[in-house]
Amino acid sequence: MLTCRRFLISITIFLLLFFGCKSGTPQLTFAVGGASNEVEYWERIVAAFADSTKIDVVLLRQPTDTDQRRQGLVIPLRSRQPDPDVFLMDVIWVGQFAASDWLQPLDSMVATGDVNLADFFEPIVNQVDTYQDSLYALPVYNDCGLLYFRKDLLVKYGLKPPVTWQQLIQSADFVQKNERVTNPSFFGFVWQGAQYEGLVCNFLEFAASNNGGITDSAGRIIVYTPENIEAADLMYDLIHKHKISPPNTYTEMKEEETRLTFENGNALYERNWPYAWALHNKDGSRVRGKVAVALLPRGRKGQHAATLGGWHIGISKFSDSKAEAMMLLKFVLSYATQKKLALNLGWNPGRSDLYEDTDVRIRMPHLGVLKNAFEHAVARPTSPYYTQISEILQQNQNAALSGRSLSDEALAKAQREIDEILQRYNE
Repeated sequence: MLTCRRFLISITIFLLLFFGCKSGTPQLTFAVGGASNEVEYWERIVAAFADSTKIDVVLLRQPTDTDQRRQGLVIPLRSRQPDPDVFLMDVIWVGQFAASDWLQPLDSMVATGDVNLADFFEPIVNQVDTYQDSLYALPVYNDCGLLYFRKDLLVKYGLKPPVTWQQLIQSADFVQKNERVTNPSFFGFVWQGAQYEGLVCNFLEFAASNNGGITDSAGRIIVYTPENIEAADLMYDLIHKHKISPPNTYTEMKEEETRLTFENGNALYERNWPYAWALHNKDGSRVRGKVAVALLPRGRKGQHAATLGGWHIGISKFSDSKAEAMMLLKFVLSYATQKKLALNLGWNPGRSDLYEDTDVRIRMPHLGVLKNAFEHAVARPTSPYYTQISEILQQNQNAALSGRSLSDEALAKAQREIDEILQRYNE
């Protein structure tokens, strides 16, 4: 309760400080969050923008917590306040904000040539940034699921990186049995199965790789399908049948628990986001220099798939400085700025053309795999009710993983509950 009260106080202070704070000179407010080093680097970015344009930018520092960042944007947008003018959005917020009519369309930037969509990944722009045929955002930082593996162990046992889930199971089982002779804590494959958003991301990857998914070709949310049931069964079997994933996968395994298990030398394969690359290769890591990445395996019926994550930039529909805001967007999305973010923060560029940049490739050698992964990226639904839909999927999928429910029962229940929400809002 105390944490919530403090958060509400901070929002109130923000409202008092920034609403109506603009003078006659051009000024923008730009809301960003994340780690302290990221926010500090944004200070340098906006200072460079101000130097070149003479437009002042007030950097609004948001909390690190993603839910609090979202709430910190929803409050002023819902009340139609002019600040912040520009902000970063988690990939799953863009559709919600656009559906709420809170975002300024960016089609004019494309028409004038200020933004060239060919410089970005087409699947990402189409799935995330486009709503009802209009462009509302563009990616600053791309993210997606990857398969990390111990290349030294694959060499040791004469194996190759798996292309299919069946190959992963076979090789993980073989290496696990051999490594447990000296390390009883070793597992073949670690991934995120706890009841939170990460479970939805993992489920989407298993499902999409099996020619399933959360939405159909018409954009309708359909989770109760044979392909999805088969994918959910596979997730259960990794823990209970093949036993290559830890028993606590569905109770404790989130990104950091997964990363630390792998980083401590206790796993052959790991599903995680690109952020783990730098940490696995830092000084003191037990797997430093022994790690490589590949696309997540494909299923029996489908192809490689990776759940899309990342942060996108947009403009408030209620901004009173839209022309200046578009100038800031152009600056942030430029080749030069995106390259700086990659080299200084290790961010995966939103621009696809930077994945061939020599300097960036030297700094981030795994970008070749990442570029391929982004071309296979699958977005979560853009429904304005996604938060409720995600909670339903988390609860029912976790019940299936734990064995409290069969996969087909869990997905049938999830479908009924999702349909009730959509009917309630006449979707």
